[in-house]
Amino acid sequence: MQTVARKRSRDEGEKPFWISFSDLMSALMVLFLVTMSVALLAVTRKVSEAEREERERIEAIEELMEEVKQIVTKKEFEGVRIVGNTIDFGPRGKFEREGQNTLSAPQREVIRRFTPTLLQKLRDTEAGRRWFKRAVVEGYASQTGSYLFNLNLSLERSGRVLCELLRAAPTPAETLAELDRKLIATKFFVGGASFNSLRSDDDTSRRIEFKLEFKTRQEKQDEERKPPPSVDDDRLSRALNVNEPCQIQDRLGR
Repeated sequence: MQTVARKRSRDEGEKPFWISFSDLMSALMVLFLVTMSVALLAVTRKVSEAEREERERIEAIEELMEEVKQIVTKKEFEGVRIVGNTIDFGPRGKFEREGQNTLSAPQREVIRRFTPTLLQKLRDTEAGRRWFKRAVVEGYASQTGSYLFNLNLSLERSGRVLCELLRAAPTPAETLAELDRKLIATKFFVGGASFNSLRSDDDTSRRIEFKLEFKTRQEKQDEERKPPPSVDDDRLSRALNVNEPCQIQDRLGR
């Protein structure tokens, strides 16, 4: 009986220890599950937030391009079309001759009329204010002649467009406002292609396009963390002299 009593008292003394250890393991398991649930919820919420912002970005850009499409439906811009984020001036932006880098009177007119309207959309819309990165003025050439000649020619053609937009027009009313010229000077880039993006014939290959580029979410976040150096407004105003002649040598072609 003494042996049984000693064994019973020893078992009763051990029971509280094993119960406490079991409760502790259960508590740790519950804590682990709660922690994992919170972590998964945070990751899911982060992904959902990124998806929402990307969706809003895409919708804002699409809305902007739809508004630009409405512009080109006007009679004065007949022949200009929107392909994705590219503004193709079509026959209205075609250079008439091989080797020509000067703009014809109809070319100058359509570019001077269309560009201020486009700039206003970039200033007024969410896509323009938040996501617009730059516009590349692409000049193109046919495959007549050497590659390097056409590469330089296409750059001259796109540069000629910027010359026409930044300098004084024949009449003061046609000269772009300073606000527009500043936006062009800081956001419009010159691009050229030699034998790239050829069309079915040489005539339609000699053309001008505006390609609108927009920031990615990552680019926007990087820009917010480290803003690019700002352009001195007074120096920019002095640099944009509307009476300065275009520095590109005229090529009338053949």
